[in-house]
Amino acid sequence: MTSSSGHEPEPKPEPKPKPAPAPAPAPETETEREPRAGAEPTAEAEYGPDPAHRPEPEPEPEPEPRVLCDARALAADPPLPGGVLWKLAEAGRQLDANLVRLAPGGRVAPHAEPELDVLVFVVAGDGVLGAGTADEPRPLAEGATVWLPHGSTRSITAGPDGLSYLTVHRRRPGLWIRPHGGAS
Repeated sequence: MTSSSGHEPEPKPEPKPKPAPAPAPAPETETEREPRAGAEPTAEAEYGPDPAHRPEPEPEPEPEPRVLCDARALAADPPLPGGVLWKLAEAGRQLDANLVRLAPGGRVAPHAEPELDVLVFVVAGDGVLGAGTADEPRPLAEGATVWLPHGSTRSITAGPDGLSYLTVHRRRPGLWIRPHGGAS
């Protein structure tokens, strides 16, 4: 379309874009930053940059020794056919421990523990420790303390009144998921 003067209409000037606001300068130190809503103040913000003016952190509470169970009382309770009577389950422990009862004539078949030494303490009853690959019988009675070194073959058989014993060993390492065939 042309104007009455025969000329092309003048194009309308395009509006100029407004300049973006300048970004705020980054804070130089932690104390210049605004704390997030609900955030605890930092030690530097509260006490200043000199660590000598900061209070000592609260020490972790010292773990306290405590009695966990009465093994004799657990072993003397109405006899169970067999199984675990008690298990150490404290958080942060470095040991595993179990109070186990074997029913009269019950048996733990010969096996070897490749990684862990195990300490066994007979709490009640009697039985036989089978030692070595020949399963050489060694008598067990109340109060016997037995060391089962890692790699040794052992079995345990309860006598006619059953056998209750405590086992203690280093905590087992976590389970590893390995590809089929055992390759690592």
